[in-house]
Amino acid sequence: MESIVKVVSNLVWSDFFIYLCLFTGLYFSFRTRFLQVAYIKEMLRLLFVKRDSDKGISSFQAFALAISGRVGTGNIVGVATAIFMGGPGAVFWMWAIAFLGSASAFVEATLGQVYKQEQDGEYRGGPAYYIEKGLGVKWYAVLFAIVTIVSTGFLLPGVQSNAINGTVSNAFNIQLTSLPILGIDFPISWIGIGVIILLAIIIIGGVKRLGQASEYIVPFMAGAYILMALVIIALNFSQIPAVLKLILTSAFSMDATFGGVVGMAIAWGVKRGIYSNEAGQGTAPHAAAAAEVKHPAQQGLVQAFSVYVDTLFVCTATAFMILFTGMFNTGETFDASGNALTFVIEHVPGVEAGGFTQAAVAHHFPSIGNQFVAIALFFFAFTTIMAYYYYAETNMAYIFKNGNTKVVIWILRIGFLAATYFGTVRTAGLAWDLGDIGVGLMAWVNLIAILLLSKPALKVWNDYTKKRKAGIKDPNFNPKELGIKNADFWEKE
Repeated sequence: MESIVKVVSNLVWSDFFIYLCLFTGLYFSFRTRFLQVAYIKEMLRLLFVKRDSDKGISSFQAFALAISGRVGTGNIVGVATAIFMGGPGAVFWMWAIAFLGSASAFVEATLGQVYKQEQDGEYRGGPAYYIEKGLGVKWYAVLFAIVTIVSTGFLLPGVQSNAINGTVSNAFNIQLTSLPILGIDFPISWIGIGVIILLAIIIIGGVKRLGQASEYIVPFMAGAYILMALVIIALNFSQIPAVLKLILTSAFSMDATFGGVVGMAIAWGVKRGIYSNEAGQGTAPHAAAAAEVKHPAQQGLVQAFSVYVDTLFVCTATAFMILFTGMFNTGETFDASGNALTFVIEHVPGVEAGGFTQAAVAHHFPSIGNQFVAIALFFFAFTTIMAYYYYAETNMAYIFKNGNTKVVIWILRIGFLAATYFGTVRTAGLAWDLGDIGVGLMAWVNLIAILLLSKPALKVWNDYTKKRKAGIKDPNFNPKELGIKNADFWEKE
C-alpha cells in the first residue's frame, strides 16, 4: 500500500504542478502591484480591528483560525524534511513560495469573502462557494468539496497526530501498547486517545468555539516557539552570514557540496512550503469567509500576512535552529542516469529527518530540548487538526446545504476523530504521503479556480485601494457597483 501511495503522491506533485504554484503567485503579485510589500502596514492595522457578531468572528479570530491551520507539523517536521531531502537551499524556495504565495492567499481569501453566505446561523464560504457562484460550474465546486472533505477530514489529520505521537513518545518515552480483540492485537496509543478527547470537546462547539480556542492558543504557541528560536539565534549570532550564504548558494547549486540538487531544493522547498503555509491550497478561504468585515479585501490582506507569520517567521526559526547546529543531513537523490547521490553534512545517530529539530534544540538545551519541541509541536499540530475539521465541516455543509446537515456533520465528526486516532498508530512515511496527496489535490483544483476568477478578485482589490487612497479608512463594498454577480450576502448588506 505504501508504494502505491508514494506513486500517486509523485504524480500529484509533478514538476508542472510545482511551477504552476510559482506562476500563480508571481502572476497575482504583479497584478496586485506586490501588495505583500506595499500593504504590510495596512495588514497589521486590519489584524486588530475588532468586529464580530453572532454569525461571524473577528478578523483576528479568522487570522488565528487560519494560522492554526497553517502553523503545524510542516513548520517543525516539514522544514526538517525539506532540508533533509533538498539541502539547505530548500529553505530559500520555501521563502520564495511564501512571498509569492501571499498574493495567492490574498486572492483566495478575498474570493471567500465575496461569495460567502449565511447558513445554519454562521457565515460559510470557501472555494466550493466561489467556484459555484463565481464560475457557475456546480460540478467543479462539488469536486473541490469532495476532495477537501476527503483530504482535511481523513488524509491530513493523521499527519499531525502522527507527528504528535512521534515527538511526544520520543520526549517522554510513552510507547504504543496493544489490546487483543478476537485474536488480533490492536495498537493502542494513549497519546492518540488524549488528543481525540480534547478535540471532541472543541469541535462540537462549532466555529465560534474553534475561533475562540485558536485566538488564545495560537499567539501563545507561536510566541513561545519563536522566543526559543530567537535565543538560539542570539547564541549563534556570528553564524548568521554563513548560514544565509549556505542557503543561497545551495538554492542555486553554487555550493559544491550540493551541486546538481537544485531541482530537489526547488521541489522540496515548494512542496513543504505549500504544506506549511497553505497559500493557494484553498483551506484558508474557509476561515476568511467566517470573518465579519466591511470589505472583502480587508480579510484578504489579513490572510496574506498569515503566510508571512507561518513561513518567514516560524519556518525560518526552525531552519536556523537546524542549520546553526549542523543537526541535519540530506537524503538520497539521483542524477539523470539514475545513480544515487548522497550528500551527508553531519549524520545524527538514531535521528530521522523529522527529529532534527528536537536534536537541534537539545544541542543547546540538553535537559529540556526534546520536551520543549514535543510540547510546541503538540500545540502546533493540535490547532491544525482543529482547523482541518472546520474546513471539512464547511464543505460537508456546502454539499448538504439543502438537507439535514446535522446528521452528516455528526458522521463527519466520528470519522474525523477515527482518522486522527489512526494517524497515531500508522507509519510516518504513509501519513506524510497521504497528506501530500490531500494537499496537492486541493491545490490543483483551487489554483485553476482562482486563476479563472482573477477578474472579480482584482476588481475588489482595485476598489479597495481606490477608496483607501481617497481617504476612506474603512471602505464599504458594493458588488453591483463593480459588476460582480451572485455575491448574495453583500447585495443584502
